[in-house]
Amino acid sequence: MVFSSTVFLFIFFPVTYLLYRMIYNLTVRNIILTVTSLVFYAYGEPFAVILMLVSIVMNYGCGLMMNRRKWKKPVLILSIIVNVLLLVVFKYLGFLVSLFNQISGLTLPVPEIALPIGISFFTFQVMSYVIDAYKDEKLIEKNILHICLYISFFPQLIAGPIIKFSDVAVQIKQRTHTTEKTVYGIQRFICGLSKKLIIANSMATLTDNVFSLNTQEMNLPSAWAGALCYALQIFFDFSGYSDMAIGLGKMFGFDFKENFNYPFSAFGMTDFWRKWNISVSTWFKEYVYIPLGGNRKGKLRTGINKCIVFFLTGLWHGANLTFILWGMIHGFFLLMENYGIIPIKKAHNIVLKTAVHLYTVLIFVITFVIFRADTVTQAWEVIRNMFVGNLFVSADVAKNVYGMITPYFILTFLAGILFSTPIIPIINRKLTAKNSNTAVIVSCTVTMLLFVLCIFSLATAGYNPFIYFRF
Repeated sequence: MVFSSTVFLFIFFPVTYLLYRMIYNLTVRNIILTVTSLVFYAYGEPFAVILMLVSIVMNYGCGLMMNRRKWKKPVLILSIIVNVLLLVVFKYLGFLVSLFNQISGLTLPVPEIALPIGISFFTFQVMSYVIDAYKDEKLIEKNILHICLYISFFPQLIAGPIIKFSDVAVQIKQRTHTTEKTVYGIQRFICGLSKKLIIANSMATLTDNVFSLNTQEMNLPSAWAGALCYALQIFFDFSGYSDMAIGLGKMFGFDFKENFNYPFSAFGMTDFWRKWNISVSTWFKEYVYIPLGGNRKGKLRTGINKCIVFFLTGLWHGANLTFILWGMIHGFFLLMENYGIIPIKKAHNIVLKTAVHLYTVLIFVITFVIFRADTVTQAWEVIRNMFVGNLFVSADVAKNVYGMITPYFILTFLAGILFSTPIIPIINRKLTAKNSNTAVIVSCTVTMLLFVLCIFSLATAGYNPFIYFRF
C-alpha cells in the first residue's frame, strides 16, 4: 500500500485515524498504530511482515542484553552481522551471484528473491537502535510494543525518513495533540501528495519514455529532457514521501526531523549532501564515517573513509553497479571540494557563486542519469547523447518524447523548477509578517485546491509509479 493510492487515502488512513482519535489511552493508541502499521505493510507484503517481526524481536532481545557488560560487544557484533546478512540475502544475493558469474565466467543459478519493500529503511532503524543502546544504556527499551511501533510505524516504514529511536522514544511514551499540529500535518501531507501526484508522476512519464528509447535513436534534446525530468521526478518523489511521512506523524502526535532542505539551492556537493536525504546521510555519518575515524586521522584517511561511505551509500540505494558508480562519483566530487581542488570556498562574489550553483545542479542532473539507468552502458549512452548527440528526430522520439510535451506538462515542469526553490517558505513568512490571518486563509485555500487536483490526478491518470521498489 502506498500513500498516493485511493485505498490509503479513502479507506486505510481515515479508519486508522478515527480509531486512534476515539481512544484516549496512550497504550491502546500505540497498539492501534502498531496493528494498523502491520496491516499496512502486510497489504502488499504478507511474507515481508514476518521478516520484519523477526527482525524486531531479534534486535529487541539484543537491546535487552546490552545491560550485561560482558555480553555487550559480542551481542552488538552479532546483531550487526545478522542485520547485514538479512540485507545481503534479500536485497543483494541475486546481484552478487550475477556479478560473480560475469567475473568468473561461471553460470551459477541466480536466486530470484523478492525484495521486501522498505527493508533498507527498517534494517537501518533497528541497527541504529542497537548501536545507540550499546553506547547509552538509558536507551534500552524494555517494552517490546514501543520497539515494534518505532520500527513498523507506517508513515516512515516503506520510504523513510530513517528515524533514530532516541528521537521518538519520549514521544512514544508521551506526546501531545493540538489543533495546530493536526492542521499543519494535513497541509504537509497534501503538499507531499501534490509533489508526488502532480509533479513527480508527470515527469516520470516522459522520463520512462526517454530511458526506454533505443540509445541509437535518442538525440541531444531528448536526452536532456529525460535527464532534467528525472532530476525533478526523483526530488519531488523523495521529498514528497518525506513530506507525507512528516505530515502523518504530526497528525498522530509525532515530530519527525526534516529530510530535504531544497538541495537544488546547494552550493557545492558537500552542501548538497547536507540538504539531500538528510536522514540517510546522517545515518552513514554517525554509524559508518565517525566509527571509521571521520576526519580525525589525517587527510588520506579522511578521503578513504569518505570513499567507503559513498560506496556504501550507493550500494544501499540498490543492487546494481549504477548505484555504486553514482555514489562513488558523488564521493569523488566531495573529496575534490574538501581538498580545495574545486575551490567552492573561494566563491565570494555573485558570479562565482552562480557558477558553483550551476556546477552543483549539473553534477546532480548528470549523476542521477546513472542512478536512473538500468545499466552503466545505458547511462553512458544517455550522457553521451546529452553532450554530443545529434539533432535528428526519429519517429519514436517524436511520438514518445516530443509528443508528451503538452501545455500541462510544460506548466508542471515550470512549477517543479519553481517549487524546488525555497519560494513558498519565503512567501509564507512575508504573508505571516504582514497579516497572520491572511496567511492562514491563503494557506488553507491553496491546500484545498491542491487536494482537489490530487484527487483529479488519481481519478484520471493511470500511471503512479513507486520508485522505492528498487531500494
